[in-house]
Amino acid sequence: MYDFAAQTDLPKPELYSSLARAADALVQGEPDPVANMANLAATIWQFVPDLNWAGFYRVIDGELVLGPFIGKPACIRIPIGAGVCGTAAALGSTQVVPDVHAFPGHIACDADSRSELVVPVLRDGRVIAVIDLDSPTAGRFDDEDAAGMQLIAQVAALAI
Repeated sequence: MYDFAAQTDLPKPELYSSLARAADALVQGEPDPVANMANLAATIWQFVPDLNWAGFYRVIDGELVLGPFIGKPACIRIPIGAGVCGTAAALGSTQVVPDVHAFPGHIACDADSRSELVVPVLRDGRVIAVIDLDSPTAGRFDDEDAAGMQLIAQVAALAI
């Protein structure tokens, strides 16, 4: 059993450092990528406050395909380059979107989402997945969240 004491009131650098340690502990020695993505999504949900969706999209045959997540049912397939997730995958760069309604081509899977953070998971310089976080609060994510989730993407890159 895993029991991580998530202190969501910590300063963001400490919160994400704690999350990264928990994430690393969860995936150590587990070869199954789906199990690892599921546990990572659940741990992100446990540690990061004010989310309404947290999960993965995997790059399969040139498109993003829904992976393990926590939240309402989501879009199953997203073309590379479409929406926030597809843009992160196409550019290989983190996308911090304070207002999803202002993002050109935003794909609304959950009408309650107001802001979004998408971090590519890179292996050997290639995007293999993205981590997608949605919040019902506009402006929820900032550069500290992006930097913190990039730590989690590094853990995921070795585990999926």
